[in-house]
Amino acid sequence: MHNFRNLKVWQKSVDFAVKIYFETKEFPSEEKFGMVSQMRRAGVSVPSNIAEGSAKSSGKAFSNSLETSLGESYELETQLEISKRVGLLNEEKSSSLHEDLVEIQRMINGLKSKVES
Repeated sequence: MHNFRNLKVWQKSVDFAVKIYFETKEFPSEEKFGMVSQMRRAGVSVPSNIAEGSAKSSGKAFSNSLETSLGESYELETQLEISKRVGLLNEEKSSSLHEDLVEIQRMINGLKSKVES
């Protein structure tokens, strides 16, 4: 069992979820129940699944939660790409968010490998 608050990947993914909240505040109101809702949900799910998994009693169970978290991050990556393509995010914001998300994905994969060994 890990203290999730001490995990760097959890800390970084919480910060990222907050960024998603702030960035999506700028989206048009008609996206409130569409892209805004989807991106916020996925953004919050990444650290939430890390936290949930840290309470699991086995490495395999924690690894499964990390895999779920990784899947949510890929979903969010797709939503970022769509948001850029339809003009909801400019290139600079999209690129910055994408870089942060890829780093989180690397960290999740690294922790998953460590937990599985």
